[in-house]
Amino acid sequence: MPGAAGWRSAAIRMLQPIRMRTLTLWLLPAWAALAQVPPATPTGSGYVGSNACKTCHADIWQPFFKNPHYKSIASGKESPEHTGCEGCHGPAQAHVTAGGGKNTIPRTFSLMSPERILNTCLDCHAKDLSRANIRRSEHTLNDVACTSCHSIHHSPTPKFLLAKQQNEMCYTCHTDVRGQFAMPHKHRVNEGFMQCSDCHNPHGSFDPTWSMGQRPRMMQQANTETPCLKCHIDKRGPFVFEHAPVRVEGCETCHFPHGSTNDRLLKRPVVFTVCLECHNGADDLGTRNNGVPLQTSRHNLFDPKFQKCTTCHVMIHGSNSDPYFLR
Repeated sequence: MPGAAGWRSAAIRMLQPIRMRTLTLWLLPAWAALAQVPPATPTGSGYVGSNACKTCHADIWQPFFKNPHYKSIASGKESPEHTGCEGCHGPAQAHVTAGGGKNTIPRTFSLMSPERILNTCLDCHAKDLSRANIRRSEHTLNDVACTSCHSIHHSPTPKFLLAKQQNEMCYTCHTDVRGQFAMPHKHRVNEGFMQCSDCHNPHGSFDPTWSMGQRPRMMQQANTETPCLKCHIDKRGPFVFEHAPVRVEGCETCHFPHGSTNDRLLKRPVVFTVCLECHNGADDLGTRNNGVPLQTSRHNLFDPKFQKCTTCHVMIHGSNSDPYFLR
């Protein structure tokens, strides 16, 4: 039989859950009241909090908890100028007092210039590495504002708050590319297998290599590599014997990146005609210090068996065993 000390310990263990339940029930009303109290705002600052906006803008406020920007409210740690609606639109005191009106909002995006819109968005997004070159990107240089592609309150897409599905968004301006993706041989963007941002950074990117400097500054990159190597990893290398066009000039030397009427997205319908663009004896410089190698006399290019160079030169993107890219 347990002694007095044992009975006392057993009684305490039995009473502990009852005490915790009682304490919880007693605190519930206090917690509920605290959850409804909006965050404090500095007196005279002009900030009134996002709760003041939901009375008139219920269509925006109701689904706003799904919006990535809602985390500025949920955290409860941000200053008023970086919290909720006023984080983007500015202090709303004058707007509330006037009973509405676009001209009473400090930042009405439909009335702002592309540069001012960019500066407003970068107030929070400047720390993102993917936007490090946005001020010198082709989009910014051509007055394409953030709101041209993004719909902050009514986005139909699950990611990035885009105004449309990504490929349709890009086709709005890049109509020539839409036609290229309708070619017989193309990357499967329209089928949803991949999307434009897999290869392109719409906010601008770095130009670490010579070939990248020749393209629009929108190519997605990883460790100075072209985006093609993210999928075509067998072409990555490094190789003992490099094919100069691959390493220096880039994949577009031989391929159309979006779509082509030719097999393997080649620029020409017959393989040897692609090769003859360089291997034609016109250049006195080359990778072996004696010019670009020409075909030997036994390579009769009228013979069909010599018209597909890659039948023998199978490692055309680079080789670790043969300087002529043979097996």
